[in-house]
Amino acid sequence: MLTGLEIEIRNVGRDGGVLNEGVGADYVQKEKVAPSGFGSADVGTRCASLDGDADRLVYFRVLSPSSNTIDLVDGDKILTLFAVFIKKQLSILNKKENKDIASGLSARLGIVQTAYANGASTDYLKQLGLEVVFTPTGVKYLHKKASEYDIGIYFEANGHGTVLFSEDFISRLEAKEKELASSCAGSEYHNAALRLLAVTELINQAVGDALSGLLLVEAVLQYFGWSIQRWSELYHDLPSRQLKVKVADRTAVVTANAETQVVKPLGLQAVIDAETVKHSRGRCFIRPSGTEDIIRVYAEASTQEAADSLAQSVVQHVASVLGSGNPQK
Repeated sequence: MLTGLEIEIRNVGRDGGVLNEGVGADYVQKEKVAPSGFGSADVGTRCASLDGDADRLVYFRVLSPSSNTIDLVDGDKILTLFAVFIKKQLSILNKKENKDIASGLSARLGIVQTAYANGASTDYLKQLGLEVVFTPTGVKYLHKKASEYDIGIYFEANGHGTVLFSEDFISRLEAKEKELASSCAGSEYHNAALRLLAVTELINQAVGDALSGLLLVEAVLQYFGWSIQRWSELYHDLPSRQLKVKVADRTAVVTANAETQVVKPLGLQAVIDAETVKHSRGRCFIRPSGTEDIIRVYAEASTQEAADSLAQSVVQHVASVLGSGNPQK
């Protein structure tokens, strides 16, 4: 399934230093700059960054020899890559002109995201005809929801995620592969079944695993013949802004609908909606921190200026309703 892959490993920590300082998936995803040890010689090269315990994965390419700016390919696009690949294999298996087998292979494929997923990724996935659902923030919620599908794919933008296959689906897939091996071995239908089986064996379904995720990314890119640039251009992220504002009591904010709607205080959601509709492709939600008296604000819109303006406006409304200090990035 995967041939000719050469991997050069950097920043392995042999020289000491602070874990994840200036490197790692979290640093690359949040700062959107190349990690330490990458520079002008890497322009255009497909690069991946893992975090210290190897459960998060993001990709990037250095854009210019004169700066450390990058094109970030985050968890949303890793999810999209896997979804496109799996959907294609299922489509092959269920072609109506496939006369070599009595029936195709039914499967409920679900895409699970949180409200922090970029809206452009959600729009793209829905345009492909995929079922996209949302959960509250946190891997435990994503994983639980994904397990309800025959095939469930979840990733956070930070690169933490995986693909889950139900035992029933794996059993039916194995039976289908055997059927195809006897009736049309080597056909596109048989190869599609083999590819899906290979994914079930490669991906770590127990927990986010950046190493198995990296190998699956590389296999899928090789299958499609895509460069990292081609992959990145599947869709273009909407500009976004995240702010947080200190409040007297974070428990005063209660949310629903996977944290996208404010239930309490009454009237605050209407104010957020009123600000959001002022901006093209605007979207905004707030959620309380789980550990400190802070309300987190996420906003996105068609331009960075609009996203910034939306976030700042909502911060001011939150502050006026709940009392606050200054907004923080």
